[in-house]
Amino acid sequence: MTSAVIVDAVRTASGKGKPGGALSGLHPVDLLQQTLRALLDRNDVDPVLIDDVIAGCVSQTGEQALNIARTAALAAGLPESVPGTSVDRQCGSSQQAAHFAAQGVIAGAYDIVVACGVESMSRIPMGASSQGQDPNGAPLAARYPEGLIGQGVSAELIAARWKLSRSQLDEFSARSHQLAADATGRGHFDREKVAVTLADGSQHTVDETLRASTTAEGLGGLRTSFQSAELSARFPEIDWSITAGNSSPLTDGATAVLIMSEEKAQELGLRPRARFHTFAVTGSDPLLMLTGVIPATEKALRRSGLSISDIDTFEVNEAFAPVPLSWLAETGADPERLNPAGGAIALGHALGASGTRLLTTMLTNLEASGGRYGLQTMCEGGGMANATIIERL
Repeated sequence: MTSAVIVDAVRTASGKGKPGGALSGLHPVDLLQQTLRALLDRNDVDPVLIDDVIAGCVSQTGEQALNIARTAALAAGLPESVPGTSVDRQCGSSQQAAHFAAQGVIAGAYDIVVACGVESMSRIPMGASSQGQDPNGAPLAARYPEGLIGQGVSAELIAARWKLSRSQLDEFSARSHQLAADATGRGHFDREKVAVTLADGSQHTVDETLRASTTAEGLGGLRTSFQSAELSARFPEIDWSITAGNSSPLTDGATAVLIMSEEKAQELGLRPRARFHTFAVTGSDPLLMLTGVIPATEKALRRSGLSISDIDTFEVNEAFAPVPLSWLAETGADPERLNPAGGAIALGHALGASGTRLLTTMLTNLEASGGRYGLQTMCEGGGMANATIIERL
């Protein structure tokens, strides 16, 4: 069977996803095209050989509408013969883009593909694509008559179900910043990050969402974000502990991964960095919509023939601190192998870009540690999750 390999993977440094953030002055097409261009410029691949560009993007409206994969590919100067398509699997959009790319290679439909992702949350606010509209419709409302809830309340329900205290959430969140700050200080991210040229000609290379001075004590003073009298009456089991500090921040960013068949890499004289080993995707309870990472991990391990102890590094998206903590409790994974260079609470969560951001950082972690296998998993809106296992080469 044809193997799908990762030749290279890059990401931008994060920008705060609000007006005035470092990347907020860039049109999202410009943000993604610069990332694509940087990936291709540092790899000796004729872009005419690229079979497809598959981009994850969640809020496909406004400046991110009309198939941003295609518009960014054209803006990056790729030949007009190179097509593009955009994927929305919520927060796992670009992880799904990588799955589609690698699966296409394995199936023999592609030789070379770029899987990428972008989200400008400063310019296209979260939920903008459904603003003023009912995205669910009457049949779905009939199935869930009490009403679905937002992800923040889902995170509260997870904390309640797994009996995770506010102090546990804040300690884990401080750990994310501390690990990311340490990794940054020793140049751990240097290979994966590419510079973005801003409107004033300066270059953005520093993760703006990272706060090296963060402590659990400081986070403990923040107010909860989702508490209300109505929700407290509906969910009396919730102690209300989710804050801006133990959640991922609104983020701007982009990322891109060069994927091809092992044979094509050999033909072009390129050295693959990792091989795709196993893919999994699953649905989960849309009320506890962030718990899908648990069955997705189980499904991926079952398909791979590997055990949890065989995995050398894990990337579990830190959408909210209860997600990786409940995942740890259920899987029994070694906590030292979880997000060892920090996660989205520190490095940001640019929705459509996050799946391939985790993939990029996981590859960096494997190469730094000399590990063989890495597993990433991402909770997704509506109750879904992707899981990916790669093997370092």
